[in-house]
Amino acid sequence: MTAHGTRPGAEADDLDVEEALALVKEAGGQEPARPPAERATGDAPATPARETTRATPATGATPATPATPSAPGDRPASEARHRAAPWPQARAAAARAPRPGSRRPPVSVPLDAALGLTLAAPLTALTDLPSFATSAMDGWAVAGPGPWDVRAEDVLAGHAEPGPLTDGEAVRIATGARIPSDTTAVLRSEHGRTDAKGALYATRDVVHGQDIRPRGQECRNGDQLLPAGALVTPAVLGLAAAAGYDTLTAVPRPRVEVLVLGDELLTEGLPHDGLVRDALGPLLPPWLRALGADVTAVRRLGDDAEALHHALTTSGADVIVTTGGTAAGPLDHVHPTLRRIGAELLVDGVKVRPGHPMLLARLKDDQHLVGLPGNPLAAVSGLLTLAEPLLRTLAARPAPEPYTLPLRDAVHGHPYDTRLVPAVLRGDRAVPLHYNGPAMLRGIAAADALAVVPPGGARPGQETELLDLPWATGGIGVCFT
Repeated sequence: MTAHGTRPGAEADDLDVEEALALVKEAGGQEPARPPAERATGDAPATPARETTRATPATGATPATPATPSAPGDRPASEARHRAAPWPQARAAAARAPRPGSRRPPVSVPLDAALGLTLAAPLTALTDLPSFATSAMDGWAVAGPGPWDVRAEDVLAGHAEPGPLTDGEAVRIATGARIPSDTTAVLRSEHGRTDAKGALYATRDVVHGQDIRPRGQECRNGDQLLPAGALVTPAVLGLAAAAGYDTLTAVPRPRVEVLVLGDELLTEGLPHDGLVRDALGPLLPPWLRALGADVTAVRRLGDDAEALHHALTTSGADVIVTTGGTAAGPLDHVHPTLRRIGAELLVDGVKVRPGHPMLLARLKDDQHLVGLPGNPLAAVSGLLTLAEPLLRTLAARPAPEPYTLPLRDAVHGHPYDTRLVPAVLRGDRAVPLHYNGPAMLRGIAAADALAVVPPGGARPGQETELLDLPWATGGIGVCFT
C-alpha cells in the first residue's frame, strides 16, 4: 500500500468521489465543481432532509431544522457530515439498539441444531462425570499387591458391572470399562507381564488408584458446567451430550430478510447493456449466518418504492437488510419509505469509508432495518459496522475481544472519516491490500481482516485495530453452518 499523496494512477479507483475531493482540499487544492449526478448518486452520505424523524441520530447532536431542498441530491455536504455518526459511536448504537424484552424467548433445540447458538440457561450437569469409576487405560485391574492371578474373562466398556476382585486377583480391562469393586489400581498393558503359569507381575511400581477415573472426577450432578451466554461450539455439544443432554435451551437466531434493490442487477450471466451482476445476493446470506442470523428470505425488489413499502410493512423478520437505495438519488427509496412508515432512524450515515450512506432504523419495538449501500465493499463495511453489533445483541453473543497489530505498510486516510481496509495477517503484522474501493471485492476476497484506519491515515508500524472476518478464525464449516 502506498502512502497518501504518492498513490500511482492505477489505483485511482480506490478513492470514491468524496474521498478524492477531501484529499484535494487537504492538500490545499481547489475543490472542483461536481455534476449533479455525482452529488446525488455517489457513495457520499447524501440523504434527504427528514421532516418526521422520531429520534436523533447516534451522533448525539441535535440536527438543525432542515430546509426543504429543491432536489434530494442538493443537500449540502456539511449537513450530511453533521448527521453522520463517528464509526465507533455507530457500532455502539447498533449494539444497544434492541430494547429490553424485544429478544425472542428461548427455545429448546436438539443438539444437532444448536451449533452457533447462545445458551439461554446455564449448562448444569445431569449426572456425575464419569457416572461410574472407569479405567483410563487398557491393561489389568488389580487388587492388593502382586503377583496376581488373572481371571479368564475380560472386562469391556459398555458391559454390566463386573464382579468384585479379591486381594491377589487381576482381570483384563479395556479403556472406559467399569472398574470392579475393591480394585487397587489399573496396571497398563505395557507395565505388566505374565509367566508360563499365567501369573501377572508388574514391571514398575504400582501406585494406589493409578489410571482409574473415579466417579465424579470431572463434575458432580448439579454442578454448573457453563454459564448462560456461552456460545455453543462443537466442544460444548460434546460436553452437553456427556452430561446427559438431548436438547439445549438457547437464544434463537435472529430472523433476517434480505431485500436486494436495484433495476440494474443480473442474477446470472455476464454484465451487458448497462446491467451488472448482483454480488450481494450471494454474499450476504452466508455472511449473515456467520453472524448468528437465520436468513429466512432473499428478495429482489428492483427500484420499486411500492414494493419496498409492502415488503417492510409485511415482513415478520427481526431484522431487514436492504442493499442500495440509501443515498438521495431519484431511485433511492429507502429514506422516503422509512419516513412514510414512521420509522425511527437510529443511525443516519456513518463517518466511515467505504459505506458512509449506511443507516440503522427501528421499524417496530422488536424489528430493525439495516440499510447497506449498493457498492459491494461499502455494503461489507455496513455489515460489520451496523449489522454485526445488532445481530450480536439479538443473538446474545459475546463481543469479540478487540486487538491491534502494526501495519506493514502505510495506508492513506480520509481527513475526518475512519477507513476500513482489507488486510492479510502475516506473522505479527497486518498487510493492507489493494483493490479496496467501494465497488471492489477483490481485496476482501483475499483478506483475513479489515484494518480500522483512523482519520488522517496510518504510518508503517502503527498499531491498528483489526476486525476479523468470520472464516479467518473459525473455518468455513463452523462459521457458515
